[in-house]
Amino acid sequence: MSHDPDRSDSPESPSRRGALGAFGALSAAPLMGLTGQAHAAESIWAEQYDAFDYAAARGCALIPRETAGPYPLSSVLDDDEMMRRDITEGRPGVPLTLTLKLVNVNKACAPISNAAVYIWCTDKDGVYSGYQQPGHDTRGQTFMRGIQISDAKGAVHFDLVYPGWYPGRITHIHFQVFLNADTGGTATATSQLAFPQSVTKTVYASPLYAAKGQNTSVSDFAHDGVFSDGVSLQKAKMKGSVELGYSAKLMVGVAA
Repeated sequence: MSHDPDRSDSPESPSRRGALGAFGALSAAPLMGLTGQAHAAESIWAEQYDAFDYAAARGCALIPRETAGPYPLSSVLDDDEMMRRDITEGRPGVPLTLTLKLVNVNKACAPISNAAVYIWCTDKDGVYSGYQQPGHDTRGQTFMRGIQISDAKGAVHFDLVYPGWYPGRITHIHFQVFLNADTGGTATATSQLAFPQSVTKTVYASPLYAAKGQNTSVSDFAHDGVFSDGVSLQKAKMKGSVELGYSAKLMVGVAA
């Protein structure tokens, strides 16, 4: 397998992929102004999402465990300001509303409420906050990071922009789940969300992303160091457009 720049050798990082057991291993201004329209689309879709039995359609399965990568910035887990829905910090890009629905695989995929979910990803240019990276020093910044607590339906919602890409990885979002809203403990689930390639290509051809363009380093999931063994449980269901913004949803099976 080729070198994976998103893999961490830290002893605290989860292994490549495996079932999570009960042990719980763990300007942009015009587009950003469309966030309200994205919310309206989200409200309409939310009714359809809740009405559909994803557990029955897909099977009640654990989300695959993935590496947290080299840019988790776990120090923000103690920061109350990270408890936020809008994680853009004014960063430009195509608006994206993300919904993760947590379900308990040990209870026929019943919703998991009161769990803390931490997500992080790059900005539209493929840059993470909080670290020194090739050509960028974002130490002290926290854009595209946030925490939300799951509601009675097991859902958390985040407003961000469609992530960019960087050499060696396909477009993705990292996330961790902490049961009982305990971000000071060990994450019960650490995984990554994948995007439909057709949507990613459309976004990267749009004006705000055109300067960098398409991902020239990883052309598809089969050549990605993390998703090469499949994304059936990690690929988001999406609606929307570049003009109006996108909504992405994923059911996350956890052994609670």
